[in-house]
Amino acid sequence: MGYTPLPECVTIRVSDIDGLGLFCVTAIEQGYSLGISHVHDTRFPNRFIRTPLGGFVNHNDEPNCRTVDIQGYKYLTALKNIEPGEELTLKYSMYNLDLVN
Repeated sequence: MGYTPLPECVTIRVSDIDGLGLFCVTAIEQGYSLGISHVHDTRFPNRFIRTPLGGFVNHNDEPNCRTVDIQGYKYLTALKNIEPGEELTLKYSMYNLDLVN
């Protein structure tokens, strides 16, 4: 099985939050891991490379997703059930990825 940049349950489209965002296509259950959003790499100023999944997720003070750290990878995970049409969001700081939860 090869790498796919986005899981089948999400798509990218215009966001009311900012630019483009990730949107739920089929229902996502709480706790579901959508895949790798960031990869640790010390060659970059913030020490992480964003995958397409990480590059399109927008900020929200009341997010429906969080990241889970596993051996240098950040996995985007649903904090609650997410319905089709909902935008996937994280609470994050653009300048310190360590604050992503």
